[in-house]
Amino acid sequence: MRLLKLVPDNTNIGFVRLRYWAFGLTIALTIGAVALVFARGLNLGVDFVGGLMIEAKFQQPPSLDKVRGDVDRLGVGEVQLQTFGDPNTVSIRLPLPASADEGATNRVVQTVKTALAKDYPTIAFTRYDTVSGKVSGELVQRGIIAVLLAVFGIAVFAWFRFEWQFGASTAVAIIHDVLMTLGFFALTRLEFDLNIVAAVLTIIGYSINDKIVIDDRIRENMRKYRRMEMPEIVDLSVNETLPRTVMTSLTILLALAALLIFGGEVLRGFTAAMMLGVIVGTYSSIYVSSSLLITLGMRPQPPEAPKRGAAPMGDAERVTRRDPKIVP
Repeated sequence: MRLLKLVPDNTNIGFVRLRYWAFGLTIALTIGAVALVFARGLNLGVDFVGGLMIEAKFQQPPSLDKVRGDVDRLGVGEVQLQTFGDPNTVSIRLPLPASADEGATNRVVQTVKTALAKDYPTIAFTRYDTVSGKVSGELVQRGIIAVLLAVFGIAVFAWFRFEWQFGASTAVAIIHDVLMTLGFFALTRLEFDLNIVAAVLTIIGYSINDKIVIDDRIRENMRKYRRMEMPEIVDLSVNETLPRTVMTSLTILLALAALLIFGGEVLRGFTAAMMLGVIVGTYSSIYVSSSLLITLGMRPQPPEAPKRGAAPMGDAERVTRRDPKIVP
């Protein structure tokens, strides 16, 4: 029985010759993502903004104006409504009551439930969350620090593990992946909560795993084929690791697709962020991180001078250079 091969063994794709197009696309997407975040902002969940959130599922899509009017008449504070996942599910956000004890919060929740159940007998309340303003501020700060420390630590590791060019290219690619995720949430208005921060950190971990594998192969080939030009070495290394990259990304996407379909509304944002991160991380590993090494001036190690009395190694070097040559 023949094994399934998604990428043929003799694949020779000239990735490097497209690097300027890839750099242009990357810069455009990054600028667009940053512009979306500043223009539209993120739909921050209760974890980050504080307050009370009640999730209600209606039998059919309700009129948000009518629901807002019903809740406003209760005098429980300014209400914010947003459909969550599907038109039938509505997220109701309210400020916390003046008394921060649990009993006061439960009374507000019960008041809202009772009022809406009169007009919508088939309504179902799936969950509610409460977070104080002080706690939400701490969560924002710690979430940002966690992401920044992760990016910085990975860049430093790649610097000491390889060369400074590897650390710089890895940091640029990971920042690109994170910004793409933020831009996606600004565009789709999916709720951005602590689950998404966990997804972003997971995306960083996946991206660095793929990038380190490719970087390690590049460094290995730099020592093995010292007479090859750097673009040829990068193309060779990416093509050699391409079957592993494609298979890993595909299997993760299949698992995430199942989670997206059967995981429910609570995990939808997390799963969507992970799927986007896998796609963007694979792209940045191939076209951004690897090709950026050439722009940063990375060069193969010079060939060692032959020892006195030893046979010259020029012929062997030329043979190995012809064998893995990449055809654009």
